Amino acid sequence: MRMQLLCVSKRPASWVVGANAEYLKRLQGKLDIEVRELPPARGVAGAEQQKRREGEIIQKAVPVGAALVALDERGDIWSSAELAKQLTNWQERYQDVMLVIGGAEGLAEEIRQRATSVWSLTRLTLPHQLARIVVIEQIYRAWSLLNNHPYHRA
Repeated sequence: MRMQLLCVSKRPASWVVGANAEYLKRLQGKLDIEVRELPPARGVAGAEQQKRREGEIIQKAVPVGAALVALDERGDIWSSAELAKQLTNWQERYQDVMLVIGGAEGLAEEIRQRATSVWSLTRLTLPHQLARIVVIEQIYRAWSLLNNHPYHRA
């Protein structure tokens, strides 16, 4: 299974790059995961048009047949153990899993509708840069649970 975290955003801050690199390094050779930046929509008139345009950009980045997991505060909140079960399910059912963090205005409704799952990290609104670190850390934690690695101690 190949996994990608698609982030609609400008270039991340150095502290984000560093934190992502740390967890991606830990997963290297264990889980095929990559973070990809998608450009925010430009020259649009209003939030809905921006979400729609970014939705089109996201759709183009998602391979046919891939699982699409939309990150949205209105989604399902999973415990780390539940995420580990989701990871197993994705590994068994999909060749590609695309986790998507929308732009500043959020995700287009079309993306939420197309999503295999809608995952909420928390009911709090998180900055996009922090959310991507939480996603990667939680994927690492789920992997550690499935592989009896001592990282997860709950």
